[in-house]
Amino acid sequence: MTRWTRNLILAASLTALPACASTPAQRGLMVFQQVCSACHGMEHVTYGDMGSLGLSPDEIRKWAADQQMPNGTDDNGDPKTRPATATDPILSPYPNEAMGRLANHGLLPPDLSRLALTLPGGAEEIRQILLSYAPTPAGVTLDEGRYYNTALKWKHIGMPPPLQDGMLTYPDGTPATSAQMAGDVSAFLDAMAHPHQAERRRIGVYVLAYLALMALLTFLLQRRIWKGRR
Repeated sequence: MTRWTRNLILAASLTALPACASTPAQRGLMVFQQVCSACHGMEHVTYGDMGSLGLSPDEIRKWAADQQMPNGTDDNGDPKTRPATATDPILSPYPNEAMGRLANHGLLPPDLSRLALTLPGGAEEIRQILLSYAPTPAGVTLDEGRYYNTALKWKHIGMPPPLQDGMLTYPDGTPATSAQMAGDVSAFLDAMAHPHQAERRRIGVYVLAYLALMALLTFLLQRRIWKGRR
């Protein structure tokens, strides 16, 4: 499958997005779908995790069903696929590591699941890298498939500049500038690095409230017991 064909399929899957797509993370999901997922996967994130961004179960199921997952082999030994479900991970577009390297001058595009956690500088560093491409200075020679990038200490990167002004249209009317898309996709990757953070915080509040109530009841019970012994 060519990258052009893959991008058409990805664009068709955008009907799974919330109609508003009004938060940075929601807009960043659009950038991931239309741009990043052509080369990168998120193998530690499931389609169902997108519920934390506001996608409904029906929207998640529709998006997942447009993607194909490996499903063993048929009687002739040929690989089979099946539609993805909400519990499936968002796989790399390449069937294996060798194909990924072959398509990218020997470099394997990294998985983006936890990039905002593992990359020093986190989401802000991702944004800086996306916005720091520059023409190669005179006298500097880069290997084939490398691009000059001032955000990196070694000044080059294997990923071509992925963002261009106006390359997509946000449903909420936000101008799709390179800076805007870089900030949005960074917010999305940061959210996906902590896919259950909101739920954990909500549960944490309930647990603290429960402990506070139990502490109060224990204090009142203790006072009542000691008052009866005086």
